[in-house]
Parts: sequence; structure tokens; C-alpha cells
Amino acid sequence: MEIEVLVVSGCPHQQLAEERLRQALDGAGLPGETFTTRVIADQAEAERSGFTGSPTILIAGRDPFTEPDSSPSVACRIYRTPHGLAGAPETDQLREALRDAADTGGGV
Repeated sequence: MEIEVLVVSGCPHQQLAEERLRQALDGAGLPGETFTTRVIADQAEAERSGFTGSPTILIAGRDPFTEPDSSPSVACRIYRTPHGLAGAPETDQLREALRDAADTGGGV
């Protein structure tokens, strides 16, 4: 399964997103699964990549956390979590997104 973390340079939530993604992979029984991190440099690249803010996590090329009417933007991103707004999805949300991707043919 291809997994990518897209960020802007200096993103304050990059490390949190990567840590939670690693925990989610381990918790989903995918400890050997890897992901890459890519820096989005400008608006044109954001539009090509479907980047709606930093960090954006793509699982099998899809953003499972996209909000309706969101548009590509070189900016910070806020996620809705069960515990309020946050700079990254919670581990359980990521684990569920990974399972959904696997169930719909996104890999593993």
C-alpha cells in the first residue's frame, strides 16, 4: 500500500502525524509497512498532489480525511477528532483509514 505524508517546510505537526501513522500501522498489524514524507513547495504542487494543508496523509493515493469543499492550499491543516480539533488525525482514525483502504483494494 502506498502511503505518503505531505507537508510544508517546517510543519509543526509533521512529527506528530508521522508518529501516529507509525502507531496506526503497527496497531493494524502492518509493522513492516512504510511511508514516505514529501515536502510541498508551492501552490502548483499542492494542486497536482491534492494537498489541502499540512500535514496531509494519502493512503493509496487518497486523502481519507478530506473535508467537503476543501481546496488545495499551502497552509496548515486542522483535523476533526473525537477529542476536538487537532493538527493530526488520532491513531484510531488512521488505523480505521488504513483498514478501509485495505478493504477497498488499496493494498496490503
